[in-house]
Amino acid sequence: MSEKDYQSWTENRLAHAGRQTIVSGRRKISSIRKYLDQRTTETLVHAFVTSRLDSCNSILINLPSKDTHKLQRIQNSAARLVTLSKRCEHITPTLRNLHWLPVKQRIEFKVLLIVFKILADIAPSYLSDLIHTYVPSKSLRSSTQHLLQVLAPRTQTYGQRAFSVAAPKLWNTLPIKIKEATSVQNFKTLLKKHLFHIAYAR
Repeated sequence: MSEKDYQSWTENRLAHAGRQTIVSGRRKISSIRKYLDQRTTETLVHAFVTSRLDSCNSILINLPSKDTHKLQRIQNSAARLVTLSKRCEHITPTLRNLHWLPVKQRIEFKVLLIVFKILADIAPSYLSDLIHTYVPSKSLRSSTQHLLQVLAPRTQTYGQRAFSVAAPKLWNTLPIKIKEATSVQNFKTLLKKHLFHIAYAR
């Protein structure tokens, strides 16, 4: 796929996600919101809105902020629907209270989960071929950090979004405790806590 085709496909993906989640999912839930309690509303939002935001979102890694912001607006709207908060209210406390990761961190979560499954040999082989363990030439401290090789991107714009480039770079920033998680569930728990802190510590 050429860079131009990739850009066109990505833009279509964003447009499709926005149209489907807002028009189809949110509108239906909004029409019956007055009959629902918050817990039920959140369940429906997860089923018809955020699940679509998360669908195949690993391909959106390192997308320009102007594009991820489109998806963030969808999530913000969904959060307001759940909590019945007003548009004039700041959305960050609402997302934090719902314990929802923002879109950027949700994308990173998916990418890192795929990497963990690759390293645990529970991912498809075609994905396993995209990353490689970093092996230093000498016995260095880095040899105990579970690092991955970071490949040089073919292009500075779209190459940075390639899984083989972005995933290892992101993985190498994780604390060792998360990398050494004993199971997928343990990894997901530790990773969400880590990304949640990054998103809302400010």
